[in-house]
Amino acid sequence: MAQKIAILSVYDKTGLIDFAKELVALNVRILASGGTSKAIAAAGLPVEDVSAITKAPEILGGRVKTLHPAVHGGILARDIPSDEADLAAQAIQKVDIVACNLYPFKETVAKEGVTIPEAVEEIDIGGVTLLRAAAKNHIRVSILSDPKDYATVIAQLKENNKVSDETRQKLALKAFNQTSEYDEAISNYLRQQYAAGTQQLTLRYGANPHQKPAQVFIKNGDLPIK
Repeated sequence: MAQKIAILSVYDKTGLIDFAKELVALNVRILASGGTSKAIAAAGLPVEDVSAITKAPEILGGRVKTLHPAVHGGILARDIPSDEADLAAQAIQKVDIVACNLYPFKETVAKEGVTIPEAVEEIDIGGVTLLRAAAKNHIRVSILSDPKDYATVIAQLKENNKVSDETRQKLALKAFNQTSEYDEAISNYLRQQYAAGTQQLTLRYGANPHQKPAQVFIKNGDLPIK
């Protein structure tokens, strides 16, 4: 049986080392990016940087780490002959487990005095892509977006050498909920910063000339009143 592969890329490192220890005990090959790889290595555990499969270093100050066909091909591959052939042609191995959580965008924009460039730097790209790719292929891949789920996955791997369909489904739903809420937070913040756009309703009173009036925004369509 092929060795299982896990890709770990987490901002919130709660429970990371214990999770990695359990994966090592189960003979799971661990690939990790950036600070996640350093944290696992510092604990004396075997870990490979994700560049071991991408053959490419992190670039753009860490903005590009896991955005690579060797990563996402391994995550998105199905158990069908055409996908198996594509993987073989590119020497890509399937990924079985992905643990990923995102940069703290909500926490950053909640800070007093945060600038737009500071907020933008906390918009996670690679992490969201990992979450969505693994959640999409949950028929085969276990996506862990919450450290609270580490123990459940480890227990099932110990008992059955696999994660149950029901658990993978629930994990995928949690991951999609997380990406949805994350994008909503970004959209809300940028709407407040940039949406000077279409005036929906003219107000006759309420603000002095030197004041910026309060604004009402909607996500879709027009206001339900005129």
